[in-house]
Order: sequence, then C-alpha cells, then structure tokens
Amino acid sequence: MIDTFKVSPLIRITLLLLYLALTVPLPFLSNFTHSSVPAAWLSIVLVIGFVFLYGALSDRVVLDDEGIRLVYAWWFPTFLRKGWFLPWQDIATLKPRITGQGGIVYYFVSKASDRAYLLPMRVVGFSRLIQRVEERTGIDMSQVRPLAQPWMYLILLVFTFLLILMDSWTIYTALTL
Repeated sequence: MIDTFKVSPLIRITLLLLYLALTVPLPFLSNFTHSSVPAAWLSIVLVIGFVFLYGALSDRVVLDDEGIRLVYAWWFPTFLRKGWFLPWQDIATLKPRITGQGGIVYYFVSKASDRAYLLPMRVVGFSRLIQRVEERTGIDMSQVRPLAQPWMYLILLVFTFLLILMDSWTIYTALTL
C-alpha cells in the first residue's frame, strides 16, 4: 500500500502569495526611483525565485511497504533540496527538538547511520501520516503535533491579502506619477 502526503494547499498558497506580495512591487519601485538595477533584470530574478519557491513547496512524503521517503518534483534541482529514504526497519526512534521560535520539530533517527531525518509536518493528512508511521515502527507518536496550526496560516493569508491591497496602491502610484 502506498500513501502520498503533499504539502497543505493552505500553506502552499499562503507562502506563494506572500512571496508575490513582497516582490511584485519591486520592479515598479525600481523604475520609479530610477534604481541602478534595471526593472527587467529584477523581474527575471524574481520569477526565478518564484519557481524555486514553488519547487521547494512541491515536496511530498511517500509511505510504502519499504519505508518513508521525501521526494520533490522531477524538475526541481537536487542540489537545492535533496529528498531522502528511510526503510522502516532502520528507524530507531523519534527525537523532538525545540526550534529557535520555541516550537517542536521531530527527527527520525536511523539505526544504520545515526543520521536524523526531519519528520515533514506541513502535509495534508498529518494525523494519518503519524498513525501509519506508528503502525510500521511501533514508536509512540501520541505526543506528536504539527508545528503550525491551520489558523496561523489563515491569519498570515489575511495579512498577505492586506499587503496585496497595499501593493496594488503602490504599483498604481508608481505607474501614474
């Protein structure tokens, strides 16, 4: 049986829109302020950045009879983000770590190499993911909770839309003056 867990659309849309809200006005402001960086070059770099962000958010977790793997879209360069594979029998434990912001992330620790693999937490069906991992490994995962709750991304999405409104005014002003 194969289960695939993709990044939550709420998280993906919010982060992509936030990127656009933060960067779209820059070429217009570059023209308006007569910056030494041409708006066309800036636009090209920002489009490339958007493609890389989209690719980074294209990761998915695949659970099958062999193990757990994190994979990215085929077109996303492996030198930027590498996926990984961890066979079920090689999972020794799950270690929590506190982030710099005070949240908790979890790492699978491999028996074979003592390497740690980050448990992806931004996926749709996270509770089903941890249930399947618990069934396969026998590790108690009852305390594992997602790092960010959906309401946090909803708040960020609302503020992103407000920023887009402000950006629209900024672009309008830059084009009409």
